[in-house]
Amino acid sequence: MSNVVFITGATSGFGRATARRFAEAGWSLVLTGRRSERLEELKAELGAKVPVHIATLDVRDAEAVKKAVADLPAEFAQIKALINNAGLALAPQPSQNVDLTDWHTMIDTNITGLVNVTHAVLPKLLETGKGASIVNLGSVAGEWPYPGGHVYGASKAFVKQFSFNLRCDLIATGVRVTDIAPGMAETEFTLVRTRGDQAASDKLYQGTTPLTAEDIAEQIYYVATLPDHININRLEIMPSRQAWSPFAVDRDK
Repeated sequence: MSNVVFITGATSGFGRATARRFAEAGWSLVLTGRRSERLEELKAELGAKVPVHIATLDVRDAEAVKKAVADLPAEFAQIKALINNAGLALAPQPSQNVDLTDWHTMIDTNITGLVNVTHAVLPKLLETGKGASIVNLGSVAGEWPYPGGHVYGASKAFVKQFSFNLRCDLIATGVRVTDIAPGMAETEFTLVRTRGDQAASDKLYQGTTPLTAEDIAEQIYYVATLPDHININRLEIMPSRQAWSPFAVDRDK
């Protein structure tokens, strides 16, 4: 029986690339996301290689998350890795110009959704025990503030601290926890954040070399398949062409 990985937000970006990477290695896949047609496409693509179970799911809905986990077919119920990838950024403008609903959406998805899924899947990971892994997708924004980061950065700071605190609680269980914190990566992230502004997305990545979804998927696979006695607490990954900036200073005109 192959290992089983449970991936949220599998319909695009890091999630989709991660599904492909684990399939390459022969893992059985539980793939969730809000876009049913994309899940079906991914199942058709990867189902010839490995067993695939899909579930259309909004991680913000705690009852739906519980049901999706409870309804897993027997061959997918012994989960070895949970990849908490579902999340989004909205409203890159300054805080004073942001609609409150955008803040709530980020909190509900990036924090509440993460907690919902972790709580539902954790008993299955504890049954697996030694070598099981939780990989939470954080961001460099959870460590390094920037203009327009407001609630998105704060939500990813939660991911970091939640991951660390889970590590403390799970120390004697064999279940590992990692916060993966990507920097600039070219996915649908900016398109979602700017509500489909392709020009804004293109401008962000123009003239540089960002990370790819496959780069992050490779690191997710790496930390989830290390020898059982190794835990990577946090892995912050930037493109070599990205680094930190000096402090901003407001000056008299």
